Amino acid sequence: MAYITLDRDKLKHNYDNLSALFAKNNTQWAVVGKLLCGNETFLKEVLALKPKQICDSRVSNLKTIKSIDPDIETIYIKPAPNGSIDEIVEFADISFNTELETIKLLSKEAIKQNKVHQIVIMVELGELREGVLRDDLISFYQQVFTLPAIQIIGLGTNLTCMYGVLPNNDKLIQLVLYKELLELKFNQKIPYLSGGASVTIPLLLNGSLPADINHFRIGETLFMGTNAYDNTEYDDYKQNVFTLHAEIIELHEKPMMPDGEIGLKMTGEKVTLDPEWENSVNYRAIIDLGLLDIEEDHITPINQKITFVGSSSDMMVIDLEDNPEELKVGDTISFHMSYMGILRIMNSNYIDKIVL
Repeated sequence: MAYITLDRDKLKHNYDNLSALFAKNNTQWAVVGKLLCGNETFLKEVLALKPKQICDSRVSNLKTIKSIDPDIETIYIKPAPNGSIDEIVEFADISFNTELETIKLLSKEAIKQNKVHQIVIMVELGELREGVLRDDLISFYQQVFTLPAIQIIGLGTNLTCMYGVLPNNDKLIQLVLYKELLELKFNQKIPYLSGGASVTIPLLLNGSLPADINHFRIGETLFMGTNAYDNTEYDDYKQNVFTLHAEIIELHEKPMMPDGEIGLKMTGEKVTLDPEWENSVNYRAIIDLGLLDIEEDHITPINQKITFVGSSSDMMVIDLEDNPEELKVGDTISFHMSYMGILRIMNSNYIDKIVL
């Protein structure tokens, strides 16, 4: 059996550190829970920490969140698909938006549900993912401003996620200037400037973040304890909140060199055989984990002497050398994971989820 564990104490440690940091800087923050893929067991652990807001990019996950805690403020953090408008209005208190026609649909649905739907308009600052172009922002805002049952509560931006465009003072000050311009032109306050994410925390720590950026959306630093700006670890945060465990289902001493005519492996690639494998014999273990669950590039054995030999859809083969720890069938191998590795594992129905 393969399973992933969440360490409750590590999670709380990171949450408390982040809460103290943002309180010190008079900044509100929301937990980005999309890494949990709507898993109710782990979501309950996050919600027990009493965050003010939680974000997700799947409306089904927001539905689960609302079923656990109907009072928590939920944020849908990608442009809404037209087929999900009714559920987004029902289960998201706030949504991030970039398309006028979509916001018109949200307006109609909010009227139908007798609600006022709050939105954050995302502004394109160079990452070229979601965002209204800066030259179009005033016209866009003006058209949204007049829609019934829609309340604009903020401007936001996304950086780093696709091309790796890093946030800096010059880039984020543009968001501040657009907020000031829109407030002056339309005589309407915009409460939130959601320009912060895990990658922006270093700017807050070194004092280079514009003071008006008052809302952060945090996932990676909470769950990983890492600095997303340069992929390093924070000393005062806990890493490896999650750990992956896989059972050994076969263990034999086997030759290193395969025997027979070599073609393409299952993934369509040809394996490069190392001549040094000839006449070499090592202990090889098969674990109950495969490419369907996660790729080798996103997991690292905690025992650094263990290396990967290869993977197929449902099994991975690892090299134990001469097996100094005398592992046997039924024993467990544990792994650390990257953010994308956790995301893949959490999305697998074949991996059990356990709280420590």
